[in-house]
Amino acid sequence: MKISIPKLMIYIGLILLSITALIPFALMIVNSTRGNMDILKSFNLIPGDQLKTNYNIMMENMNISDGIFKGIWVGFKNSIIIAVSVTVLSSYFSALTAYGFHIYNFKGKKILFMFILVMMMVPGQLGLLGFYELNKVLKTLNTYVPLIVPAIATPFTVFFLRQYLKSTLHKSLIEAARIDGAKEIEIFHKIVLPMMMPGIATMAIFTFIGAWNNYLVPLVIIFSPEKYPLPVLMGYLKGGKVYENLGAMYTAISISVVPIMIAFAFLSKYIVSNISSGSVKE
Repeated sequence: MKISIPKLMIYIGLILLSITALIPFALMIVNSTRGNMDILKSFNLIPGDQLKTNYNIMMENMNISDGIFKGIWVGFKNSIIIAVSVTVLSSYFSALTAYGFHIYNFKGKKILFMFILVMMMVPGQLGLLGFYELNKVLKTLNTYVPLIVPAIATPFTVFFLRQYLKSTLHKSLIEAARIDGAKEIEIFHKIVLPMMMPGIATMAIFTFIGAWNNYLVPLVIIFSPEKYPLPVLMGYLKGGKVYENLGAMYTAISISVVPIMIAFAFLSKYIVSNISSGSVKE
């Protein structure tokens, strides 16, 4: 099969862009296997033999002086708890909220949806001081509650899933299910939720990445080092001995991005499904 010159140039451009995007990740992994002097002296993608040494240095220095906190894996566990909880709760309740906005007509519906659109445009950092004071009154500081509960129904996820439902779910399908005697909660779980899975999976990727990389809010809310998620822990230890060894720092960073890469590898196919969906139109 012959390929035209313009199409060939597009393929070459895409390959070059892909290589450019992958080089930083490859360099990060390679540097985790090299010694500090090798990293400073040269730039190359040839793996070294210092991975075990770098890992041991990282583990030895990632400790709090009182002995309560030990190693990167406690921060890894804390981040997993937060990110998974946020992703699951946000995916389910945002889908439920989007379904309600799409199917039901109720007083103030347009005003509430406009409020959601406005909240999408407001940076979360602007309300950080008030958020801190609220959690101080509720006595939820130094817990994971402020990091998990506010993410139950995020404005952008609700907006995205509502738009997704408008292109995939016809209201006549819901009416037919009601005529057959299905209850409202059964309709959502057995009919609507499976249809929304491509859209939910798409948003779950970005929700998980956002929760995993969240640095500012945990830094303000969490006080105990043994409760730090991984991004805060790495920032907390930035000035420690581990920072003097770049190989150990690259090892810590490589470990921190593994869950993101796994989540993207398993869920990225739904992005394509989401783009190509929408065969039923209103």
